[in-house]
Amino acid sequence: MFEGIEFLNKEFFWLLLLLPLAILWYVFKHKKQTAELHMSTIKGFKLTNSWLPKLKHLMFALRLLALALLITAMARPRTVDVSSKTKTTRGIDIVMAIDVSASMLAKDLLPNRLEALKNVASDFIKGRPNDRIGIVEYAGESYTKTPITSDKAIVLRSLEDVRYNTVIDGGTAIGMGLGTSVNRLKDSKAKSKVIILLTDGVNNSGQIDPKTASNLAVEYGIKVYTIGLGSNGMALSPIGILPNGTFQYGRIQVEIDEALLKEISKVTGGKYFRATNNKKLEEIYDEINKLEKTDVEEFKFYNYEEKYRPLLLLALGLLVLEFLLRSTLFRSFN
Repeated sequence: MFEGIEFLNKEFFWLLLLLPLAILWYVFKHKKQTAELHMSTIKGFKLTNSWLPKLKHLMFALRLLALALLITAMARPRTVDVSSKTKTTRGIDIVMAIDVSASMLAKDLLPNRLEALKNVASDFIKGRPNDRIGIVEYAGESYTKTPITSDKAIVLRSLEDVRYNTVIDGGTAIGMGLGTSVNRLKDSKAKSKVIILLTDGVNNSGQIDPKTASNLAVEYGIKVYTIGLGSNGMALSPIGILPNGTFQYGRIQVEIDEALLKEISKVTGGKYFRATNNKKLEEIYDEINKLEKTDVEEFKFYNYEEKYRPLLLLALGLLVLEFLLRSTLFRSFN
């Protein structure tokens, strides 16, 4: 009966304790006022309306029910219709700077470093519906694969197309990749600007020094999360190209300039991570996802509908019925 109904003044329900007391008082009073007449026989009396005395208690029941309804009405029953509206503040602009040098084809992550990254980064992008994301590729030089955009379908298609190619000069130009990413974000009006820079090597080419690019990031209020990708020790990596155009693989030492990556993240207020396997890479992106949250405001609107009026009307109707019965049908029994 009261599903979906709340009571504004629940304290009035304590008055319901009066009902058992009223019943006890009524029973006691009835016994006290009822006179007994002992007769040897009633054959000389003609009995009419023998059922009316039994229904006399109905009037008290009506009055008692009316009192219960009045108390419930005083408790202010009402239904609440809650609607909500979410408002997303200006989101976070993110650039993913991805190393696409040949070493990213190393197989210490499955099926290789680049494909493992693309799988994890894809889930990361899907989990950022309120943010704008762009992609920068770099090896010996860098370029913008996708400018920052809120269209996740475009970003995901662009990410899928990220692969090693011979168009970009060989090497690892961390400074170039970082500099291009900063250039993508420097004019952004987002409340937070973030670069996720991933590499599996050391800075060995490019015209921009990584520390210079880091200082530019600081100047434009850009935070950089750096990820060193690769297992510890030796990894099965490309060491040459066979006559048929495929890579020849061999085990080589994994070299990552962790000191540089740590310095970049520290200077810009970010954090450095090391991903030595697929699971660790997933955990890193999960952590970055938690660290960089877009504020979402939720507004709730409450529509109250009072329900005490029907109870008052019903109580009044019961009292009127009780009065009419007492004044007519049960008048001779008062």
